[in-house]
Amino acid sequence: MPPSSRSATPWLFLMPALLLLSLSVLIPAVLALLMSFTRSGLDVSEPLAWVGLSNLRRLWADAVFRRVLGTTVLYLVGVVPPIVVSSLGLAILVNRKLPGIQLLRAAYYTPVLVSIVVAAIAFRWLYAENGLLNGLLATWMGSEPIGFLADPRLALVSVMVVTFWKGIGYYMVIFLAGLQGIPVELYEAAALDGCRGWRVHLHITLPLLRPYVVLVAVISAIAATKVFEEVFLMTQGGPAGSTRTLVYYVYDQAFRELDISYACTVGLALFLLVVLLTLLRFSVAQSSRFL
Repeated sequence: MPPSSRSATPWLFLMPALLLLSLSVLIPAVLALLMSFTRSGLDVSEPLAWVGLSNLRRLWADAVFRRVLGTTVLYLVGVVPPIVVSSLGLAILVNRKLPGIQLLRAAYYTPVLVSIVVAAIAFRWLYAENGLLNGLLATWMGSEPIGFLADPRLALVSVMVVTFWKGIGYYMVIFLAGLQGIPVELYEAAALDGCRGWRVHLHITLPLLRPYVVLVAVISAIAATKVFEEVFLMTQGGPAGSTRTLVYYVYDQAFRELDISYACTVGLALFLLVVLLTLLRFSVAQSSRFL
């Protein structure tokens, strides 16, 4: 086979996937970028009006966007550290050779298999004023019903719990894969030197799992930045806009205000935030090689 044919063969296998990726991701992304410099709505019969940087200037002066961006960052900060620490702790727990440990692993991973729609509706019922959680609080403490989703001070945290519950098992599996790649001899040598308990994980587990910690932190951060289903199904961005995130703001502008061009501009800001997180992941991973 000629060298040119051999070099073209991989591209022939990749062509269907590249075509599908172009139609579903690349081309819509380019069109959304172009539309952010126009003024357009849902009426496709109206011609696009080129407005240049007008949408970007509007975004810069948009107080609602700044509030939504702050809520998104708060969501990220409130979800990522707990989910990284908890999933790592669960991975260390289920990495032990104990009777029935496979069932325990399956139990912790089960929430990942639950549809986010089902999870959001179930937690909405759980948080209701006449729901299970308020019923237990009234029985045990005699307290009045708490508006978990109606109180602006509690609504965002209540939605964060759903994201945490849904994702902890997935990240646990990533850490578990890293733990099972650590040689057992290192722990045996540490035990002979008198290093036991949490000190073993501090001096052996954490340094060797540093790439996995970075990976989980960035993946969970990107997922928290793009959260939508939980907000849409549980709070609709309320109360008083306290749970409105960037992705929900894009939806709000596109399908409620029918301002497609401005929605694309907000989506561009979201894209830049995700790119920033990705670059941060690569820079941290690159620097960790030299530590």
